[in-house]
Amino acid sequence: MMPDYWLQATQELAARDAVMRDLIQCYDDVALKSRGDAFCTLARSIVGQQISVKAAESVWQKFQKAIPDMTPHAIHDADDSMLRACGLSLRKISYLKDLSRHFREDMLDVSAWEAADDEALIAQLVRIKGIGRWTAEMFLIFHMLRPDVLPLDDIGLQRAICRHYFDNQSVNKQDMRKLAERWQPWRSVATWYLWRSLDPLPVEY
Repeated sequence: MMPDYWLQATQELAARDAVMRDLIQCYDDVALKSRGDAFCTLARSIVGQQISVKAAESVWQKFQKAIPDMTPHAIHDADDSMLRACGLSLRKISYLKDLSRHFREDMLDVSAWEAADDEALIAQLVRIKGIGRWTAEMFLIFHMLRPDVLPLDDIGLQRAICRHYFDNQSVNKQDMRKLAERWQPWRSVATWYLWRSLDPLPVEY
């Protein structure tokens, strides 16, 4: 499901920012979309922590093959050695088990997510073991389809901003935030195109 704001966002970004205009023209074949499964999106975000998009996809494919029925109960009951064989670290396994527990025991107020603002939702999610701000932001972008998330800690976003806006010179978060003011209220969309500029494989969670 493509966000209903996508066309408006791309038009406004292209009008304001020459780099965005070029990226949007270059990668006009696909858009951000939600998989529609909150648990799987969070699990996939945990799997993808601190590894490349390609490595994360490889681990996830093995994970999905080992557990075709990707539910909180199935992951909670899965043997750790089987999960290790998929390429998951013991730390990530513990995170996935804790995530499963939160869903199995109804510890999350899922019904209130749609009405919650971005920061309130992030505050709820980071209470789960292994979910920090970056993972929560990925969830907001890829599951909730929130249009104005700027994941400053994302290595890919940092690299792309350095490449396209700062002549490959390092940049701090304050400068990134300042640059991104021109993208509001579509910072999620700008981030998605910057990710695409680094890897032709669309980022998905």
